Amino acid sequence: MGLLDGKTVLVAGVTMDSSIGFAVAKVAQEQGARVLISNFGRALSITKRIAKRLPETPPVLDLDVTDQEHLDGLADALRAEGVERLDGVVHSIAYGNPETLLGGKFLDGPWEDVSQAVQVSAYSLKSLAMATRPLLGPGSSVVGLTFDATIAWPAYDWMGVAKAALESTSRYLARDLGPDGIRCNLVSAGPLKTLAAKAIPGFEELDEGWGTRAPLGWDNTDQGPTAKAVCALMSDFFPATTGEIVHVDGGYHSLGA
Repeated sequence: MGLLDGKTVLVAGVTMDSSIGFAVAKVAQEQGARVLISNFGRALSITKRIAKRLPETPPVLDLDVTDQEHLDGLADALRAEGVERLDGVVHSIAYGNPETLLGGKFLDGPWEDVSQAVQVSAYSLKSLAMATRPLLGPGSSVVGLTFDATIAWPAYDWMGVAKAALESTSRYLARDLGPDGIRCNLVSAGPLKTLAAKAIPGFEELDEGWGTRAPLGWDNTDQGPTAKAVCALMSDFFPATTGEIVHVDGGYHSLGA
C-alpha cells in the first residue's frame, strides 16, 4: 500500500527530468497517486516529452500561473481530465532574471524584474491555491518549494527576497485555508543541480562545502529526499501540520558559522 493511494495530485512546474517537480511526480506515482503535471509556453513541448519518462505518462496541462485566463480555467481543465477532487497541489515554480537579479546584482536589480520574480515565485502560490480551490477540500494539501530565506546567501540576491515572500505567503495561506481543512506547507531543500540552479551565476559558491558541512551529508544531484518530503506532506501522516517549513538539507540549516 502506497502513502498516496487513491489520491490525485497536481504538480505545477515540471520541465526537465532533473527537476524537483519531476522527482515529486515520480515518487507520488510510486506511492499510488494519480498525477497531473503542468508547464507553459515553449517549455510545454519539453514537458510533454519528459512526461513519458515517468512510470505512467500523466496528463500535461498548459498553465501559466501569471496568466489570469489560465488560472480561471484551471479547475475546468482538471475536470476535463476526470478530476473532481485534488488531494495535493505542488508549487514547483520560481523565476528571477539571472542577468539582473542574481550573482551579486542585488543593489542594481530593477523593480520590473524584481516584481516579476516576486509574482512568479511567491504570489503564484496564492494564485495556484485559489485556482484549484474549487477542487480542494478537508485533507487536501498545498506544498511549495523554497530555499531557506532566513539569511542572505551568496549570489542568490533578489531570489532570496522572493523566497522570503513565498514563505510568508505560505503562512497566510495556512491561516486562511485552514478553516476549510486545507493545509499549506513548504519544503526547504538544500542546493540541487537542477535547470534552475544552473541559471544562477555563482551557484558553485552557494553550493560549496554543503556536502561536507551538513551533518547528514548532502548529494546535490539527488532530488529523491526532497520529493519524498513533499509527498509525505501530501499524505495523511501530517493531518495537523500547516504553515510549516520542513528542511531537507542534510541538517545544514541547524549549524552556526
